[in-house]
Amino acid sequence: MKGWSVLSLTAILLARPAVAAEATTKGTKPEVEIIDEIIAKVNGAIITRSDLERTRRQFIEELRRQKVPEPEIQKRLAEREKDFLRDRIDHLLLVQKGEQLDINVDQEVSKYFANLMLQFKVADQDKLADLVRQYTGMPFEDYKEEVKEGILTQRVLGQEVGSKIVIPREEIEKYYNEHKNEFIREERVFLREILISTEGKEGDELAAAEKKAKEIAQRARNGEKFEELAKEYSDAVTAKSGGDLGGWKKGDLLPQIEKEIWDKEKNYITDPIKVPNGYLILKVVAHHKAGLAMLEEVENEIMAKLYEPKFQPKVREYLTQLRQEAYLEIKPGYVDTAAAPGKDTTWKDPAKLVPETVTREEVIAKRRRKRFLFIPIPGTKASPKSSTK
Repeated sequence: MKGWSVLSLTAILLARPAVAAEATTKGTKPEVEIIDEIIAKVNGAIITRSDLERTRRQFIEELRRQKVPEPEIQKRLAEREKDFLRDRIDHLLLVQKGEQLDINVDQEVSKYFANLMLQFKVADQDKLADLVRQYTGMPFEDYKEEVKEGILTQRVLGQEVGSKIVIPREEIEKYYNEHKNEFIREERVFLREILISTEGKEGDELAAAEKKAKEIAQRARNGEKFEELAKEYSDAVTAKSGGDLGGWKKGDLLPQIEKEIWDKEKNYITDPIKVPNGYLILKVVAHHKAGLAMLEEVENEIMAKLYEPKFQPKVREYLTQLRQEAYLEIKPGYVDTAAAPGKDTTWKDPAKLVPETVTREEVIAKRRRKRFLFIPIPGTKASPKSSTK
């Protein structure tokens, strides 16, 4: 739910009608059934108790998919559960910031689902929607919204945090000189592949497969991204990872293939190589000589090592800043483990409704008496009085 109002509050505080009516007639306190409960307000959005319960359920299901033993699942849950509200607040603040910055991620979302269709080898979104429901248990539109928001939050962090982190060249050189033992290597060549299958093909189909392989190889040489061509055209199991084959030592590859690539430089792309199951196109991603790697070969690796320890604290600083600027209320009994120091997040319910005790009849009566309810705007103090009949 994106917004909150008196109506949204009453909608989640439904009592059992028959029980409530009977209890009122007898003059006894009616029984109340809580369907859901708002536990936090983040600017114009809300977090409900069921949101946290869903997060908890997904956390457990993911660990079970990884075949983590049940005692270990319970241990990890105990460690992480206290941060579920924090994570949900983080997420909403970043999504709201992305919308405020007018960041458009439609292209990235379309690309994500196009790749998903290639991965599952489905031709239309209806079949993809069925697979999404099967694997995640979520309606397709909900899953699509989660993907969009996830990409949006990463864009915000990259733009507002990551882009401002600079790793000085001197720091890279210092790390290299102090950790040279990490960069002692055997000679290895790193490859990507595109396979055009010929299995079950004869005559004209074989000729078409060879022609297709030659065209793709030429497109890669002309500057199209090899990884994207692999995802779109390769029949190998590596297609979904952009054809990544990792690193190979001398002697690990078939002699026919090793002869084609071993002495070639970075970014070299082979002609299609005829193999038993098709035509293979290879790209040399990198070639590491034996011994101590040169700084230029490992510079990106070192930058990644130095970047991550700087990035995470900066992300938390940024999220603390967003909390300071936000209109944020948290219900008693719930804790934001990343609360901004000095920030007042006291729960203020403008409708004066207490979910644990309010009945449907009381809510209706309050709505009849009030012509309007003032919902405070962050940064204002004026509170106009409600008029009554």
